[in-house]
Amino acid sequence: MIAIDKTTSIKNALIWVIMLICSLTLCLAMIVSATQDVKLQRKKLVSQLEGYISIIAFNASSSILQDNADIEENRLSSFAAVNILHNIHIYKKQPDSNALSFFASYNRRDIGPYPVQFDRIQQFITPVISSNYIEITKPISYGGNLLGYVYVRASQEELSSYIQTRILLDILIALVALISAFFISSRLQRRFTAPIETLLSVVQKVAKEKNYQIRAPVAPIKEYNMLSRAFNTMLDRIEQQISKLQQAEQENRQLTLSLEQKIGQRTEALKTSNQELLNTLATLHQYQNQIVETEKMASLGQMVAGVAHEVNTPIGLGVTASTLLQDKLTDIQKAFDEKKLTSSQLAKFLSESKENLGIIYRNMERAASLISSFKRVAVDQSNENRRQFNMLQLINEVLLSLRPNLKKTQHQILIDCPAELELDSKPGPINQILINLIMNSLIHAFEHIEQGEMHIAVQVKDNRCFLSYSDNGAGVPESIKKRIFDPFVTTKRGEGGSGLGLHLVYNLVTQALNGKIQLESTLGAGIQIQIDFPVIVKTARLAQK
Repeated sequence: MIAIDKTTSIKNALIWVIMLICSLTLCLAMIVSATQDVKLQRKKLVSQLEGYISIIAFNASSSILQDNADIEENRLSSFAAVNILHNIHIYKKQPDSNALSFFASYNRRDIGPYPVQFDRIQQFITPVISSNYIEITKPISYGGNLLGYVYVRASQEELSSYIQTRILLDILIALVALISAFFISSRLQRRFTAPIETLLSVVQKVAKEKNYQIRAPVAPIKEYNMLSRAFNTMLDRIEQQISKLQQAEQENRQLTLSLEQKIGQRTEALKTSNQELLNTLATLHQYQNQIVETEKMASLGQMVAGVAHEVNTPIGLGVTASTLLQDKLTDIQKAFDEKKLTSSQLAKFLSESKENLGIIYRNMERAASLISSFKRVAVDQSNENRRQFNMLQLINEVLLSLRPNLKKTQHQILIDCPAELELDSKPGPINQILINLIMNSLIHAFEHIEQGEMHIAVQVKDNRCFLSYSDNGAGVPESIKKRIFDPFVTTKRGEGGSGLGLHLVYNLVTQALNGKIQLESTLGAGIQIQIDFPVIVKTARLAQK
């Protein structure tokens, strides 16, 4: 049984889940947008520099042919209005050799001269981008003859300032979005938890005051409303039983009073009516036993503790079975009161009661198991800390959390993992990897296959875990096979596919688990994915092997 101080609040769970989804979405969107924007701005800057250097090279050809450096110096001084240009050099090629000589230059006033770059001139034909500067050169030619080179050294200060402004703006937008998400999640959790708190207060009031005329109000949510109706039905049954109990007690008091009067008035006739009196006393004992049993049934109303999660199917089946059992009990009670109860009716009632109680037990146990398993999976997915865990149990919990998706299909999942395998690693990323791989097979691999097969195998060797996943589905087309782990690569473009499933798996394996992943696939023959990552084996028997 789960301790009360270790349970999770629905309020906190709703808020944290919504905030986590919003945070991850915003971070991913901002990172992708900022990266693309920075690349675009840097590309524009390089294009601008290439335009400037082309103009300089075109103008410098006439100055070099006339050997007039002063004219070129005057031309270069006009670039003082362009703040990003720090240094411009023009090198002249000697006619009788390939040696270069300094011809003219421009240096921004607050920067000063920059050393000549004779030895590195060829390296800058393709723009070289460093942390603060962009350096680029262009040949100066005329009539097909090489006259020299133009070297430009430009600053990235404006780009850096733009990036900082962009980051601050993104952070501001993210804060506004998160505050809005927190406000919406708070309103949402109040809508979902208010009916539960109302029902809980009704249960506590009934248990405290034993007033079974109280009824749970109508809830605005369909599932909670069904639960309220079932609870009210149970209170109706209990109230009916209490009414019958009070009527039986009244009859008992009247009968006792009548007997006392008869005993006082007919003392002399006591011996002759002794047998009749014994029969009456036996009847009184039966009424007393009935009162005790009915009181036990009335105390069932105090055992309702509250609702932690919405588990419609098992709870619905349990409520249906309990209602049916209550109806059968009412029929048996009626037959008993009318003294028409037969052994066959009692045997049938006992058999049906056993079956209904079995249904109630199995469904309540299933609901508890589902809630416990879902809780462990959610905690693991939101936590990337290392801990010790059983690998087979982790796989089974993942499959249990995916049961709503799997039970709609005829696909099978085969597991080959030692039951005693205890690992020290990060269960959260492993959880997410398995869920993404299985869902990828259900959505893509088995789209046109009614009965597919998935296989999960786990082995440990030399403190590395080798996880193999395969299916016999449609496979991966050759056109995207080499790009399968890239973001936004999908065969369902325009049909709801984001192309981020296997990209997320790749990042989890390589970054969160510090491992490696390989994919092999043939179109029409399924896929085989091999994953290995470092672990610490906790099972002594496996470690010795």
